[in-house]
Amino acid sequence: MKKLSTVAVVLALSGIGAVQAGNPEAGKEKSRTCAACHGADGNSAAPNFPRIAGQHYDYLLKSLRDYKSGARKNAIMAPQVANLNPRDFEDLAAYFSEQQGLVQRKVSYIVPSGKH
Repeated sequence: MKKLSTVAVVLALSGIGAVQAGNPEAGKEKSRTCAACHGADGNSAAPNFPRIAGQHYDYLLKSLRDYKSGARKNAIMAPQVANLNPRDFEDLAAYFSEQQGLVQRKVSYIVPSGKH
């Protein structure tokens, strides 16, 4: 029993057991307005608009909620999310989180052995 509890705690903390509530296909349909600034797949070609492709689902969801509530302020985003509902947020977050984002080095802070 203790072993099962440990496994459950590890999975919960690692996010492996996390479930996304959004529907990426529905999010793709709802993302047409987003494409004007962020690009069709979330990879904006314009340097003044963020690339949202590949961002974490939870981050995107929180950002959209915060724009709507006013906790996060942006004169462009506030009116874009004003008429969206929580399901729209979930679908958009699911779609953009599944897109290919910028390629980044992983664990760049690790120094190879012998090169201190």
